[in-house]
Amino acid sequence: MAVGIYIHVPFCLKKCLYCSFTSYPVNRVLTETYRKALAREIKMYGLALPDAEKAVSSLFIGGGTPSCLPVDGLKEIIEELRSSFIFFPECEITVEVNPGTVDDVYLNDLLEAGVNRLSIGIQSLQDHLLEVLGRVHKAGQALAAVRLARKAGFRNLNLDFIFGIPGQTCADLLETLGGALELAPEHIAMYGLQIEEGTPLERAVARGQIAPCPEELELSMYRAAIDSLTGHGYEHYEISNFARPGRQCSHNLVYWQNRPYLGLGPAAHSFFRGERFSNETSIERYSEKLCREEYPLETRERIQLETEMAETMFLGLRLIKGIDLNMFYQRFGRRAEDVYRKEIAGLLKDRLVEFAGQRLRLTGNGLPLANRVFREFV
Repeated sequence: MAVGIYIHVPFCLKKCLYCSFTSYPVNRVLTETYRKALAREIKMYGLALPDAEKAVSSLFIGGGTPSCLPVDGLKEIIEELRSSFIFFPECEITVEVNPGTVDDVYLNDLLEAGVNRLSIGIQSLQDHLLEVLGRVHKAGQALAAVRLARKAGFRNLNLDFIFGIPGQTCADLLETLGGALELAPEHIAMYGLQIEEGTPLERAVARGQIAPCPEELELSMYRAAIDSLTGHGYEHYEISNFARPGRQCSHNLVYWQNRPYLGLGPAAHSFFRGERFSNETSIERYSEKLCREEYPLETRERIQLETEMAETMFLGLRLIKGIDLNMFYQRFGRRAEDVYRKEIAGLLKDRLVEFAGQRLRLTGNGLPLANRVFREFV
């Protein structure tokens, strides 16, 4: 079976105020340690896996901010992966970039390296909201980055946006979406802001310096985004994601369909051969283990059948079309309607899910209450 590969680049020019992901300030010594260790990890898997498990359906290089690395470093990562794994000709290869970190030469080099999809972290087209989030770019730089990507020849762009930002209004969001639609990206991701514990934004909220967005307003923004984007021809295919026909993110579909993926790099997570495992978050520990020719694992867990079925259910319900019940039966030899008879009955009664042919999906009422639905399967 083909595998998705995720490469974590744990460096940023400056960490955003809301970010809880593992990242470090970019510096030459640490990035060189990272690059050498990552090359060892790629080769280790390449030598250990049989060809049947080295076929790559999608590659996603995320972070952090991958584009704060020199472009030659990213090209080397891709070349090392190609020499150790087997890439399908149609393989989707995505790199996350941030406005202000790329120019025309950088983007041309990525395209020449085989990158065929960019994910640009814009978040908002209002400078005052970018400041609230602690982003290092301005709206004008975001617009310029998209235009540079098109000029370079990229024909598959995702733009990331956030709603529910403290101080944001529905009018702000619609203005941002209007600007996004003028750029005509193939894919748009709309994420509700999560105020994560331990982040500077969470501490500012706790001190009363910033008021979080009211839930009712955040829900209004979400519904306004759905109406705007679907009204302009985008398919709402996952809770937070919208795409032109045929432009769904292949890599993220691996996650939502609970298929195997390998995460390489510090703090990267994997689901492979019936196990979930994660790498060391410290670059030093990650590198030390690889220098000893050890897999750089921090956690490892064998996934039991009941857990895999539950994860397949709630991940599949993230998709607007819902979970394919025939595929569930083919995978597990059991009918989801039997395994989760009580849970599904309760959700049907509350009109949070519905059957649509051989699929079980969220209803319009269930969409904003998705986390409540998912908890039924945990």
